[in-house]
Amino acid sequence: MTSSWRPRLQRGLGSRPTPPDGAQRFGLQYYQMVKSMLFAIEEINNNTNLLPNITLGFQIYDTCTMLQRSLKGTLWILSGHEEPIPNFRCQRSLPPAAIIGESISTHSISIAHILGQYRYPQVSYLSTSPLLSDRNQFPSFFRTIPSDDFQYGGLAQLVTHFGWTWVGIVASGDNYGQLGSQLVQQEIIKNGACVAFTENIILSRVDKNVFHIAQVIKNSAATAIVIFSSTSYLIPLLDEMVRQNVTGKTWIASEGWSTSYLVPFEKYSELMSSTIGLAMFSGEMVGFQEYFMRTHPSKAPEDIFVRRFWEEAFGCQWLDEDALMMKDNKIKKCTGDEKLESLPISNNMDVRTTYNIYKAVYATVLALKDLMMCIKGGGPFIQETCANISDFHPWQLLCYIKRVRLSREDTEPFFDEHGNPPARYDIVNWQPGPKGTIRHVKVGSYDTSVTARKTFMINSSIVQWNTKNTQVPVSVCSPSCPKGFRKVIIPGKPVCCFQCLQCRLGEISNQTDSIECFKCPWDQWSNENRDQCIPKNTDFLSYEETFGAILAASSIFSSVIPIIIMGLFFCYRNTPIVKANNTHLSFLLLVSLTLCFLCSLTFIGWPTEKKCLIRQAAFGTTFALCVSSILAKTFMVVIAFKATKPNSNLRRWVGPKLSYTIIIAGTLIQVVLCALWLLLTPPFSDYNIHVYPGLIIVECNEGSPIAFWSMLGYLGLLATISFIVAFLARKLPDSFNEARFITFSMLAFLSVWLSFIPAYLSTRGKYMVAMEIFAILSSSSSLVSCLFFPKCYIILFRSEMNTKDYLMGRDASQRKVVKRI
Repeated sequence: MTSSWRPRLQRGLGSRPTPPDGAQRFGLQYYQMVKSMLFAIEEINNNTNLLPNITLGFQIYDTCTMLQRSLKGTLWILSGHEEPIPNFRCQRSLPPAAIIGESISTHSISIAHILGQYRYPQVSYLSTSPLLSDRNQFPSFFRTIPSDDFQYGGLAQLVTHFGWTWVGIVASGDNYGQLGSQLVQQEIIKNGACVAFTENIILSRVDKNVFHIAQVIKNSAATAIVIFSSTSYLIPLLDEMVRQNVTGKTWIASEGWSTSYLVPFEKYSELMSSTIGLAMFSGEMVGFQEYFMRTHPSKAPEDIFVRRFWEEAFGCQWLDEDALMMKDNKIKKCTGDEKLESLPISNNMDVRTTYNIYKAVYATVLALKDLMMCIKGGGPFIQETCANISDFHPWQLLCYIKRVRLSREDTEPFFDEHGNPPARYDIVNWQPGPKGTIRHVKVGSYDTSVTARKTFMINSSIVQWNTKNTQVPVSVCSPSCPKGFRKVIIPGKPVCCFQCLQCRLGEISNQTDSIECFKCPWDQWSNENRDQCIPKNTDFLSYEETFGAILAASSIFSSVIPIIIMGLFFCYRNTPIVKANNTHLSFLLLVSLTLCFLCSLTFIGWPTEKKCLIRQAAFGTTFALCVSSILAKTFMVVIAFKATKPNSNLRRWVGPKLSYTIIIAGTLIQVVLCALWLLLTPPFSDYNIHVYPGLIIVECNEGSPIAFWSMLGYLGLLATISFIVAFLARKLPDSFNEARFITFSMLAFLSVWLSFIPAYLSTRGKYMVAMEIFAILSSSSSLVSCLFFPKCYIILFRSEMNTKDYLMGRDASQRKVVKRI
């Protein structure tokens, strides 16, 4: 290869096309790659501002995808001899400025090991192996395609974006596939998804174990399959999946095959439609399509590939008349009148790979320009010297390639410290085209360059799927847990395989696939679906509810009865039976009973702070007054009888002073107890959330249980003393011995409150309050009934018994006469 300059300069660029399966098959896609290089070189040679007075030349070496030929071609370019001689240059002409290639990573690694020894610039347009980023092993390697290190994260984000958590991986058995499958698996797991299976295409086997892989894919619950392979290794697997009728799968393509035109679309259109994956960034090559369409054997007789391209593109052969007669008449002869515009290739230009080649050529040329434009005294070498454009060493050009910028807008060199370009990918979706073809539609981008504002962007609305309802395919091990449920990992299974358990009462999860449930605030509770906290219902004994209204009505009605009795007693205050029962004590007792009935009203309604303070104190004080009055009445009955005996010392105790003393003393002790209670540990309004789930019980917290039971116990003590005294005096000889009625009343009173204790302790909330109200009403009613109803009966219906003679205990005959009268 030569290039011309005055004086003549022999310096050029080396490259090669890489047919997919061997030298006997001509690949249309690879010819496009050759043409893109020629297009770039012609464009540069026509631009006098890039390399003035220099004409670029090139050498092309076809390796036929064989590693041996790649190494042989490298040594041939370095030595300048058809038989490679390492470490020797057998021609006086200078070697090419740089080598553009290889495409296969494994081949590039072998070539880079050799070129790195001489610091010979190598720029690849398709090799993506992360191993090539090691500058210690490959100091002179560069590429215009990003390293797979960046692709792994993009594929993992693609999986995560569509919610695929159960993913299969298929990889080719070469360096590209094995390293790619391992690293993309790590990224997928890091993003929270799981890998259902990992299968490798065994390249050493004739059938490439595709039957087994197709079976695994078909039987797996994973519908999203990441394929890390080149097209040539993938096609046998696609054939097998067509034979086994594998359907319902979504293919996630690595950059190695996501835009390959080597896949026969008509054959795999149903299988491969909706494929989505990362592709090389598609730049703009203005005029390239028109340049390619001008390709014709007659216009480029020096092009050794053009006639074979024409035969492959139009399915014809270049034959003279004699050769045509000797061959089968069915063979189509190439005439040269065929039109490239009529071929699918005109619409399926591989602009991605060709653009990478285009950039590789420009990167090298711009480095040459920087080398040529070096100003003496400002060079990058020792003592700030510059290289001579007509006679420079490869390592000198290498220095400039490291710092090259492809456009004026770039603020950073195109290649980073590892020889990698900015990592930019297109996200492409395979969509059905006309006549069974498939179009590679760009639906997003993945950009990890420094200037990228958003790394991952995708327009999901234009993505087409092969599902019936065009919804995003689902690929999960376990269905998503709806709101109100949480995920529970199944032991021995990956984290993506789980069970869904409903949140407990009082807990919610308001997101799908929640890993935990959150407790509601103390004043809220979970709804039926466990996906929202709602305010708790408050519960207290109110006047509005039937139960509370009945108790309130009963309390008010019962409080009227002592008042009526008091009115009756007042009207009959001069009758013997009223006088005999100590009128003042009876009135005081009736007043206290009225208060006892009414104090139950303080237990109904919203428990305010003031109500909580007074209700138990009012209850204790009024009942202490009531029981103290009964105790005083009991003592007065006993003393009155004993004082009638001759020479009795108890006569001086007969009178109101003793009864009032007993009442005041008995009541005062209770008042002191209640005062200490209110001062030291006063009751307060409280919200009890621990009794019933989802319910706030608004209640009065008694503050000190000891104080409450002490108050109640003191009432029991007074009642017990009254009961004992009355019981002992029940047989005193008197026609109307009130001690018997006091005994019955105290017995009923104690029975009610002894029954109240276990009932009170076993209930909660408003029922506990209702139980205390019931005990208050029952005990008060028993006192009214036992102490006053018999007297009212006599007053109203047995007036003959309401006489002094009857009360003084006259003989029966006299009583009968009185009765008849």
